This record gives sequence, structure tokens and C-alpha cells, in this order.
Amino acid sequence: MEKLKEAGLFGGELVPVSGSLVERYNGCLKMLGLKPTELKQFSVDGMGWSPEVSEEKDSNYYLNIGEANSNAIIISPNQKDKPVHMPFHSFDRDIMTAIFAAYEREIRDITKDSAICVHLDQDIDAYYEPFDLLRYKSLSVSFKLLNSLEVKQKEQRELVALFESGNNFIDRKVHNQLLDSAKKYGDLRSRKLELEAISLDIGSFYTKAFGGIFVLRDFVTDIIVFEDMETFNNSIKDTVHDVSLFHISHNELTSTLVNYRITDFDIKKAAKTDRYERIKRQLFVEVLGEIDHPLKEILNSPFLFKKYLNSLDIETRKRIMSVERYNQRKIVERELKMEEVVDLQYIKALLEPHSSLEEEQKELIWKLLIKIVPKDPLHLYWYDKETFYRTYKTWKPSYCEWVIDCILEENKKHQP
Repeated sequence: MEKLKEAGLFGGELVPVSGSLVERYNGCLKMLGLKPTELKQFSVDGMGWSPEVSEEKDSNYYLNIGEANSNAIIISPNQKDKPVHMPFHSFDRDIMTAIFAAYEREIRDITKDSAICVHLDQDIDAYYEPFDLLRYKSLSVSFKLLNSLEVKQKEQRELVALFESGNNFIDRKVHNQLLDSAKKYGDLRSRKLELEAISLDIGSFYTKAFGGIFVLRDFVTDIIVFEDMETFNNSIKDTVHDVSLFHISHNELTSTLVNYRITDFDIKKAAKTDRYERIKRQLFVEVLGEIDHPLKEILNSPFLFKKYLNSLDIETRKRIMSVERYNQRKIVERELKMEEVVDLQYIKALLEPHSSLEEEQKELIWKLLIKIVPKDPLHLYWYDKETFYRTYKTWKPSYCEWVIDCILEENKKHQP
């Protein structure tokens, strides 16, 4: 993981937290019913999630109140536009973007001496079954200030009004109350501390609840895709809800995605992409035996790649090169069926979101596709970092170097 850190691909773009910010963060944790951290310094992402606190608490989702309701902590305006490293829902970062768009000025004011707890509430206290997710159509984002600063502001304004009425300006009791409030909270009268709840509509989304579920709406029919097989097996017993159910491993899922114009597949076009080359090399690495050269060198050299490809048995070679073989044979064998030649992993892995989808929908479908066949290391990093980091630890060091180079190169291409 050190190489990822050095490349800025792990724990990057975090906001450092120390000194009084730690106290405020602990105050927010207490508001959420959590024990304070004992760390004196750590870092947080755009949602206030900290990798160091997560490790301390041995929980990736320590900010959640159950699976149905998530929370965020804002302790610095620098959290604006920062990545969300451990999202529970696919729309978590969009929510933080909406919050800063609506209240950037107020957040700058509040975080000078306080912090904000953000509660993501969809009016469901707890999930009891996956079909509860079908009710998840809107989200209310509410805010609670540390030390109830907005309440203290109201009290302070009332004290000033009392002070200015009648002869209260000579009342030592009112004097002392004003002084105590000013010493503890400063002059709150003209500060922007009131944050009204934000309501957001929710369309298709992904959630970590129930072992990971995709809810796809706005298509021919509603679709729920399960990552966990046990949850899927329990859910198919339902006869009440009008929804299509799939496990992520089902071949019927990918054919449905194509038929419903959620995904598209053009094997000739796909074979010319960098994504295909990355997937092919991943499959190639998985079947390699003893090697005399570093993997990074083999994967970057056409000559070494061919050398080691030809060292594999004939059936493995056919499988690794099945896309090229199919495209070549199809020129003269018009009736040739793809599934007769092309490895099923390729057929699934080379799907892409349909061009008619909106950008937000495409992001979600890319996430679904990489979970179906997690063979493109770049897309795994982009759309499922948690799985990427877990898988990264199983790769050989030289392959890790090659993957890091791929990610850095592609990230550079996509910089604005």
C-alpha cells in the first residue's frame, strides 16, 4: 500500500485534523452516539470519514446509524470537492456537492468555531428486507450544529432584545448573561447559522445494505441486483413486488442489461480500446506460471508478452486471445456465434453503459459492470475502491507497479 500512497492513490486529498478540530470532531461523534477517538491527529474525506478513525474503531462505516441512515461530519470548508473514500451509497458524494453548493458561505462561517453533523434521512428507521429499498425515492438532508450553536444564537438575540428594552440596560443579571454568552460563543447575532433541510430525489442507486444491492429504476421494469447470494435466494421467494431480481453472477443479468438498453456491446469497437488491453493482461497474469522477467516488463513489451503467451497451453492461449480470434474468423465465417469462441468473461467485461444514459446513470452502471467482472484494474480503482484496495494486496509487486502506472496515466488524461 505504500506505493499507492506515494503515487497519491490511497488516502489522497484528505483534510488534516488536529488541535481544536479533534475536539469538535469528537463532539460530533458524541452527538451520533459514538465514542470519541483517542487519536490526536488524523484526516477526513469530503464526508468527514477518517481512515485512521475507521481503523481505530475497526469499522469502515462507523458514521452510519444502521444501514438505513447515514451521517456525515463537516468540520472544515476544505472538505468541499474532496473525494468520498468509503461511500455507503452511490450518491453520497453528490449529496456533499449539493450541501456545499447550497451552504458554502454558511459552512465557512460555522466551521470557524463549530462543526456540523449531517443526517441523511429517507424516513425509514431501519431496513428489514431488500424491498424496503424500493421506497427509497427521496432523501432529506438535515443539519445539527455542535453545541447547538443556532439555539445559542437565538438565546443571544433574545438577551440583546431584553437588554435594550425598558431599563434592563442597568440590570446586572442581564449584563452577566450577555457577557457569559459572548465569552463562550462570541457574538453570534449576525452570523449565518441556520441551515434548512435539503430534499433530494433519488433514482437508481447502489447501497452497501444487505451485502450490496443495485436498485435500477426508470427502465422497462425495476431491477434489483444482489451481490450476496443468500440475500438473493431469500428475496426470490417474494411474490408481492413487481420487480426483476438478479444475482450479480447471473448470465441473464447481462443479457437483460443489453436488451433494456442499459448497456451496449460492440466487440469490434471494444477490441481496439485500452480497456480491452488491460482486461486481457489481467486475465493473462492470472494464468502465468514461472517467469524470468518482472511482470511490468512483460506487460509493457510486445515481444515478452508474445513469448510468455506462447508458453501457455493451447486452450489457455485460445481463451486469452479469444476476442482477436473471433473478430478474425468472423470476417469469413458469417454464421460464427460469439459464445462459441469468445470467453464469457470477455463478453461480460467488455459491456459498457448505453450511450443514451445520463452521466449519473453511466457512473452507476460502470460500478455495476466492474462488480460483475472485476478484471479491469483501472475501472476497479475508479468505481469500486474498497474492492480495489483489498485485491491490490493479493497482486505481485511488479504487477502492482504496472497497475499504478496505468491509473496515473489515465487520471492524467482525464484531468480538466
